[in-house]
Amino acid sequence: MPSLIYALIFTSFLTFTQLGAIPISQSLKKSQLNHKVSIFNHQSCNETCGRFQVTFPFYINNGSCGWSNPPLSDSFQLTCLNSTSLFLNIESQNYRVLEFFSDGVLVDFPGFSNTCRPYNDLSSFGFGGNDVFGVSNDNVIGLYDCEDSSLCKANCESNDLPGCDRNGNGNGSGPVCCYPLTDHSVWHIGDDFDVFAKFECRGFSSWVVPRGMSSGKRGVKLEWAIPMNSSKEVCDVNAYRVNATTLKHGIRCICDDGFVGDGYVNGTACLKSCFKDGKEEFGKDCEPKRHNKRKMIILAGVLTSAFAAASLLILLCLIKRSVKSTAFGSPNKPQFRSTLSFRKSCNTRLFTLNELDEATGGFNEGQKVMDSCGGSVFTGKLKDGSHIAVQRVICENEKDLMHVLTRVELLSTIMHRNLAHIFGCCIDSGYTPMVVYEFPENGTLEDHLHLHKGQPEKIGLDWYKRLSIAAQTASLLAFLQHEVSPPVSHHNLKTSSIFLDQDFNIKVACFGLFSSLELYNSDVYELGVFLLEVVSGSKHPDMATVALHKTRDGKIEEIVDPLLYYHEQPPFRRDQIDRVADIATRCLLFGGDGKLRMVDVARELVHITRDSIDGGSRRGPALEETFSNSSLLQMISISPDSIYVP
Repeated sequence: MPSLIYALIFTSFLTFTQLGAIPISQSLKKSQLNHKVSIFNHQSCNETCGRFQVTFPFYINNGSCGWSNPPLSDSFQLTCLNSTSLFLNIESQNYRVLEFFSDGVLVDFPGFSNTCRPYNDLSSFGFGGNDVFGVSNDNVIGLYDCEDSSLCKANCESNDLPGCDRNGNGNGSGPVCCYPLTDHSVWHIGDDFDVFAKFECRGFSSWVVPRGMSSGKRGVKLEWAIPMNSSKEVCDVNAYRVNATTLKHGIRCICDDGFVGDGYVNGTACLKSCFKDGKEEFGKDCEPKRHNKRKMIILAGVLTSAFAAASLLILLCLIKRSVKSTAFGSPNKPQFRSTLSFRKSCNTRLFTLNELDEATGGFNEGQKVMDSCGGSVFTGKLKDGSHIAVQRVICENEKDLMHVLTRVELLSTIMHRNLAHIFGCCIDSGYTPMVVYEFPENGTLEDHLHLHKGQPEKIGLDWYKRLSIAAQTASLLAFLQHEVSPPVSHHNLKTSSIFLDQDFNIKVACFGLFSSLELYNSDVYELGVFLLEVVSGSKHPDMATVALHKTRDGKIEEIVDPLLYYHEQPPFRRDQIDRVADIATRCLLFGGDGKLRMVDVARELVHITRDSIDGGSRRGPALEETFSNSSLLQMISISPDSIYVP
């Protein structure tokens, strides 16, 4: 009993000692938050000119306020004239700044004038684009007195594009003919406005229509971007990258959901945002209020002491029970009988726990591939040289364990070139069965899409390989749902559960073995998330939401992986990327309610893959009549080099 009292006193002493350090860490966090708030307020870069507050990456005099990475830093420098007007110099031509946007800047036509001009000569705005600026797709072009009106688009007539009245004010009638730059039938990215000359128009003007609005603002919107090959860290840790729409090698940063700011390390960065009492708060104001420190210390000491006493009592009871149990000298009979029945249920090779422990280096964290549904997956190597992936599944009772083994038995009987072979299982670890898969030499798809610690550089995948992987994955899932009895769904589709062989053919593994329901619709939704990751090269948790917004705005190219060099791809390949992104968004929107089936998705991806083989020269015939045939489903899951569609 005295030893118990001493233990309680010692535990309480440690508790109070540790709690005494709290004010220091709290003070440090407070200092960090205040630092972030100062960045958000941007007080050190408060450059203004007339009504304008200059925003990153632009600057007037203080180069540290803008993009300061040579040799492009001068591109964002502005000139303030008479403390009222801002000018942007591009290729020796000055453009008056009218407004700043998060992704661009609205400028006037060259030749500053306070008079509103109804229209301009087509050659008056000769700039088409450079490394950091490009003419934005958001512009709507108004054309006047055109001999050929075939380029006029009716879908932009609903916008209010103000013209000029006789007094030079911008409230007169708008143009008769308008052409949105989102329509690439005449104007293409990088073109200047001379392309409209062949329609023999007298002149033109330009408006930008902000998203969600129908009224246009006169001027030309120039999109800006930071070069993706910059040697400096660009985005804040709480931000993600998006591709520029009109600049081939440009990126911008956007704060994650729940954070506000411009997203740039050298800008305002990103601060946590929240609403309290109907008011938006930032940074430290979003932290939960702390109770009185003295009361918290006393309460913590009391609770810790009580917990220590209870723990010691429980430990004594367990020791006493263990001694009593050992005296009988026999194992627990029901548990022993269950173990025998589990061994009979596992019809594949039975591995011992020692074998797998040795193969995985004691389940070393450095060999963990993923955290799957209810467990983890580790890579390893058996004594015979076989490379394996070990999936641990945590079960709570015998019923769960039997269900997992039943699914393993079913999967081990399915023969398909894109299904990872199951070597066996291990049940020596009680209610944590382990499934052993083959593990090909090329690792996981995740390894090739994302940079991990220890990798010298990102292992890129070209579009041809990504498209092939997407088609193979969808085809296998369709095969499992439509050609296997009983049908099988994956429940755990991730890029880390897709293994790749030396020819980049897939081996699907790491099934969600614990699920008791075959929810095929969830596989379609998961495939949508999977396809977005293949297209974007990003694991951002909000990528699905971002993609849906970009699709709605007609800017899906902004989420495409920069390593795919979207703007440098030939037109037919850009079309393929757009089509796969469209399939992904439809999986997200309609996959969950069963309106889009896996077999439909697989059919579309196979068609696109066929186009890739043909170089876009022709389209394959429809597969509706033969797709349900199991041999065809087996066939379309192999590498594109061997695909033949009858």
